[in-house]
Amino acid sequence: MKSLIIQFSQWIAIAVIAVLSIFITGYVVGESSVHALPEYASNTGEPCATCHVNPGGGGPRTLRGLLWVANGRPDAVPEIGNIQIAPGVNDGLEIYDLACAACHGRFGEGLFGTALVRSGIAESKIKTTILRGRERSGMPAFEGQLSDHQLELLVAYVTGLASGSIEAPPASYLLPPAEFACQEYSAVTKCGGN
Repeated sequence: MKSLIIQFSQWIAIAVIAVLSIFITGYVVGESSVHALPEYASNTGEPCATCHVNPGGGGPRTLRGLLWVANGRPDAVPEIGNIQIAPGVNDGLEIYDLACAACHGRFGEGLFGTALVRSGIAESKIKTTILRGRERSGMPAFEGQLSDHQLELLVAYVTGLASGSIEAPPASYLLPPAEFACQEYSAVTKCGGN
């Protein structure tokens, strides 16, 4: 019986040491929070939205962002030709929600990007901006990422928001917004858009 108690005590001691080792290793090594680093945006000349799902930077990366990291963070973010961001989606509101809402707001009210609702922006300017982006304001170009039909649907939806002929989507349609905790940076940092 005495040897059984000694063996049990040894197993408890080993378990306690293992748990403490895991805790101490986790505490010392730890996982650091992911934050946008404005120097990457400065080095690459790209807005944070090119590499991050959140246009303010930090958090999950886009396909281009993942490729950029896989290539060792070079001074240029890899171009990805003809990869659609919304394959099979044939609704202007859904395309807007996937491609535009993170910057321009779920209702077009403007977050990082320009407010679109009742802005009066012309259809031709909307189409050109979607295709070519706006480097100075941080908007990425979407050329080659939408089919011609999707581009028409998106331009029609955004033009409707800009003219006021389309009301914002009902709250029941939208998913709750993603919550990202990003650091604040100075106004001179090129990160996040307009």
